[in-house]
Amino acid sequence: MLITTDYLRPGDDVDRFLTRAGLQTVHSPMVSRRDPDELAAALVGIDAALVANEPLTAAVLARASRLRVIVRTGVGHDSVDVAAAARLGITVSNLPGINANAVAEYTLGLLLAGARRLVQSAQGVARGGWPREDGHELRGSTLGLIGYGASARAVVPLARAFGMDVVCATNLPAELRDPGVRFVELPELLSVSDHVSVHTALTERTRGLLDATAFQRMRPTAMLVNTARGAIVDEDALVAAVRAGEIAGAALDVTAEEPLPSDSPLRGVDGIVVYSHMAGQTAEARAAAALRGAEELVAALAGRAQFVVNGVEEGTWTPNR
Repeated sequence: MLITTDYLRPGDDVDRFLTRAGLQTVHSPMVSRRDPDELAAALVGIDAALVANEPLTAAVLARASRLRVIVRTGVGHDSVDVAAAARLGITVSNLPGINANAVAEYTLGLLLAGARRLVQSAQGVARGGWPREDGHELRGSTLGLIGYGASARAVVPLARAFGMDVVCATNLPAELRDPGVRFVELPELLSVSDHVSVHTALTERTRGLLDATAFQRMRPTAMLVNTARGAIVDEDALVAAVRAGEIAGAALDVTAEEPLPSDSPLRGVDGIVVYSHMAGQTAEARAAAALRGAEELVAALAGRAQFVVNGVEEGTWTPNR
């Protein structure tokens, strides 16, 4: 079996677990972009793969003749061509909710940093200045959650602890909804929220969901936080909206292309802060994902997978414009 998740190492707990299960492990960590031919070559002779967020396209999968199981050590699985995998008889699993607490805490961190302009203050001091601009308190503001999967649900009690009101746009049925959250359609959420936080999966329906029209509906004082997937946001439209004063700014943990290209329009825009896709990266979340991913892989090889992706992601929100 192939392991590409970069924080897993030969001889660690996961490696020993898999070895005890009778599997031969091959480590090829993803530390940067990998050429498709290199990835396809790494999958030759591989029966199962525990993978990071690298593109397992139809062309790559077609060259992996022995591959039967893929397990993502995370929640998102948009990097895997699930339909192509199904046609080839390959099961694809993710780990729903595995890093929900980490993402929720990080989301609140970005909300606080944006409201109090912490990054801008620190940058100003580093440049020799002493910035003293007023920030804003979270208490009494409205937080809009796009999607209501595990990470969004984990955000709710944290936001309430700060005295925020919470609204949400989701397609989850009413019986799965928190009665303390007000559920609305997207246009209303955008118009009433002081902070908009993205927690939905990337699908063809949500790709480019937050576009110029969406930003025009938001308040000029509103902040956008994205810890989900970069392509949900139209980055050119976001830059234009911030520069025009249609919204106040954005904190982006994810971008459409990662690492962020040197010529990205997101660079150098006052009010837009880009982070390095770290929302789910805590020691605790990694340890849990590693062990559960290994357990799911062993179960899948035995025909007992628990988290096979079936095309309907919990928390995925269907746009209603």
